[in-house]
Amino acid sequence: MLSFRNAFVTFNPGTPLAVPALRGVDLDIEKGEFVTVIGTNGAGKSTLLSAVAGDVRLDKGHIYIDGNDVTFWPAEQRAGMIGRVFQEPRAGTCSSLTVEENLALAASRGWRRGLGNALRTARKRCKIADQLARLGMGLEDRLGAVAGTLSGGQRQALSLLMATLLPMKILILDEHTAALDPGAAATILNLSAEITGEQRLTALMVTHSMRNSLEFGTRTIMMNAGRVLLDIHGAERETYDVSDFLNLFKQTTGSAVSDDSLLLA
Repeated sequence: MLSFRNAFVTFNPGTPLAVPALRGVDLDIEKGEFVTVIGTNGAGKSTLLSAVAGDVRLDKGHIYIDGNDVTFWPAEQRAGMIGRVFQEPRAGTCSSLTVEENLALAASRGWRRGLGNALRTARKRCKIADQLARLGMGLEDRLGAVAGTLSGGQRQALSLLMATLLPMKILILDEHTAALDPGAAATILNLSAEITGEQRLTALMVTHSMRNSLEFGTRTIMMNAGRVLLDIHGAERETYDVSDFLNLFKQTTGSAVSDDSLLLA
């Protein structure tokens, strides 16, 4: 489904500020796999996701999605295959539009734009309300609420729903719970797992929490300095706990972290 072949990315190449972000990444991800990606700041996690989305162009190597070499495809050309939820809840919605309007626009992606067209029928409104009801946040009764008035958790749930409304292949979750309180973060993580499983999406989730990287998904990779250091899945993954990952991180990088978070190292 998704493959990286000898992928390299360097920011500011040829300058004193050059930063190697990906260094020869080789990775194969099967359809329906939910891969959690961990590593410290600067490990290359977000660059990996941005390369899949087309927001970052490889300097060398190739990316394949569903058998297609998309290395030189712009982000717009890949948009029909990829949904993305960002760390900042405001990034996935339009603050000045209502809940209904945001979802209607997401549902009309790839068709003739315009709120009038998106909200034309009562049937479409009912479908939008049904989709919101599954979130368990009461948003189906707040269709007219302006998105900017929602809580962070509500807004991120709306962003997740918008990203997965239409048929797609890959869901990118870029630290999408980092800005939320623990309760809202747990809700969004569970919703992410539920939607991904129902739609059999191939998912990549960046997280700084080793605990979350093991509790969610089917496979975990650890990155450091632009390389994939560890890749565990299946029965092997089930034997790991956070303390094991702390020890592995120290052994493979030479740096120690004292708790679950990999924000600092």
